[in-house]
Amino acid sequence: MGASLAVAVPGQASAAARVDNPYDGATAYVNPDWSAKAAAEPGGAAIADEPSFVWMDRIAAIGGTPGARGLRAHLDTAVSQGADLFQVVIYNLPGRDCAALASNGELGPTELDRYKSDYIDPIADILDDPAYASLRIVTLIEPDSLPNLVTNAGGTAGSTPECATMKANGNYEKGIGYALHTLGAIPNVYNYVDAAHHGWLGWDSNFVPAAQQFKKAATMEGATVADVHGFIVNTANYSALEEPHFAVTDSVNGTTVRQSRWIDWNQYVDELSFAQALRTELVRQGFASDLGMLIDTARNGWGGSARPTGPGPQTSADAYVDGGRTDRRIHAGNWCNQSGAGIGERPTTAPEPGIDAYVWAKPPGESDGSSEPIDNDEGKGFDRMCDPTYTGNGRNGYNLTGALPDSPVAGHWFSGQFQELLRNAHPPLDGGSGTTG
Repeated sequence: MGASLAVAVPGQASAAARVDNPYDGATAYVNPDWSAKAAAEPGGAAIADEPSFVWMDRIAAIGGTPGARGLRAHLDTAVSQGADLFQVVIYNLPGRDCAALASNGELGPTELDRYKSDYIDPIADILDDPAYASLRIVTLIEPDSLPNLVTNAGGTAGSTPECATMKANGNYEKGIGYALHTLGAIPNVYNYVDAAHHGWLGWDSNFVPAAQQFKKAATMEGATVADVHGFIVNTANYSALEEPHFAVTDSVNGTTVRQSRWIDWNQYVDELSFAQALRTELVRQGFASDLGMLIDTARNGWGGSARPTGPGPQTSADAYVDGGRTDRRIHAGNWCNQSGAGIGERPTTAPEPGIDAYVWAKPPGESDGSSEPIDNDEGKGFDRMCDPTYTGNGRNGYNLTGALPDSPVAGHWFSGQFQELLRNAHPPLDGGSGTTG
């Protein structure tokens, strides 16, 4: 059984030392900015004391923005809480998220030097302050970047010119290599690289090439595989942790379930099996044998009254899978503010072999993107995948998006989604402390 992550109690901090699993015995920082918003929602107190990642999604976020404290203020608060674990997302690559406008960033495709000097270097200077030496600092390195080079940079239905540009100029790889090298030099920093999810990289055509792509980036700009403590899957996504009612090896009337529309020949049906298999492949590619994996479980619970209680009918592979799958998205490629989603497993340490922790990388209640164009000064565009009326593209099989209406800009508070996540939580919320220590 995994151990729940402890909530910070002042006075508990101890000197940080390099450990195999930074979550082991950790007292995790609870972000007061997010916690206050969660607690203000009806029923939100049930999860308001859960630890989650702080997002540095633009240069201004380092110093602080209206309604959100900056990185140093967060770290000072972590120390005052008595925390000894701090989690932060590094998310500002040049040409960021070349396949999703909602999460575009402020830096252009060629602004690698500015990424280094104005973003990574100031973050490193803060994290390296002796005042924070007692903290184990977990960094989540650049979601949705390297996987795009594998799947969306040319030759597929979901490819974009922007991703082709980033593959050609190498600035995703160089930026991530620089971040790994610079942050990895700080003794109490643990770098975890984003590795998408099973519904993105789980096909034979993507799985090994993705691991090779990760290795390439981890050995550029002075970085080595020793700068990578682990990888994280399902960041800000909705893929189920485990599908309890079917396995990828099942057959229905002689037809493998891999032929079903939902699985579509993927080798994996959930995040736990994908994370464990990917870990094995990454070690084979040259990463450390004690490599750790994280899984973002903030919004992949898929509970509520619509959650299946058993397998689907064995009349066809499609009926069997669709009737039994807990992930109720229209398509596994849908990623924006998904209707019907619920809070997933609470942050937990070492729940399964090879898994360092279940974490909340994407704090519940923070939007994935706006459902219609909204002017903003954060560099975030309008992505039709966040529009409930959009009938899709090659990355989601030209299906409806399944997105909730009336959503704000990415990262902004989305009360309607937060309420739905609470209602559909699985394991169900108990109205009190959840599973936190």
